[in-house]
Amino acid sequence: MTEAFPIATRTITVRAGEDRVVYYPEVVGLHDKAWQSTVNAMIARQAQELIHLQVGEDLSSVTTLLGHYELKNNQRNILSLTQSNYVYHYHAAHGMTVVRSLTFDMAKKRVYTLGQLFKPGSDYVARLSAIVAEQIKQRNIDVLEPFTSISPDQEFYVADKTLVLYYQLYELAPYVYGILYFPISIYEISDIIDQEGPLGILM
Repeated sequence: MTEAFPIATRTITVRAGEDRVVYYPEVVGLHDKAWQSTVNAMIARQAQELIHLQVGEDLSSVTTLLGHYELKNNQRNILSLTQSNYVYHYHAAHGMTVVRSLTFDMAKKRVYTLGQLFKPGSDYVARLSAIVAEQIKQRNIDVLEPFTSISPDQEFYVADKTLVLYYQLYELAPYVYGILYFPISIYEISDIIDQEGPLGILM
């Protein structure tokens, strides 16, 4: 059965002090409780992975830990969200933010990687890399190393009719640029999109 949209969510709060708070979403109200549990387990696991990535097992040096989320798309059975953690360690030069994302087709009960958004055999890496390279040029981004290509499993989220690729701090450019986002209109890449996948559904 196809769920009505938007998918209902509630916010889960994990607090370990005034400046150590993580918020993440939990899907509620689905008819398929097994799928609901699967989705929520993936979201909760990603929240925990973000904490472990930045903190490890020892919180003693952490003065600030703030975790947030954003629902980037919640329509037509496509749920795409980001989770971000900001951590500041005592005596560090600056805080660090890490972003992760998940994109689900709630009707098909499936979570997507970047490559699964496109037709089999399409050279989506080359196509998207050319678009990102042009945006780097147009936006005068001072990359740390010459840009050649995105990763086949580049991090992304979906926002309405836009595919957004992104890079973590220091991954592509100096810290001053922050998390770098590259929005790509789905109409610009419509010929290689899998019409049965999230991007095709949102067209």
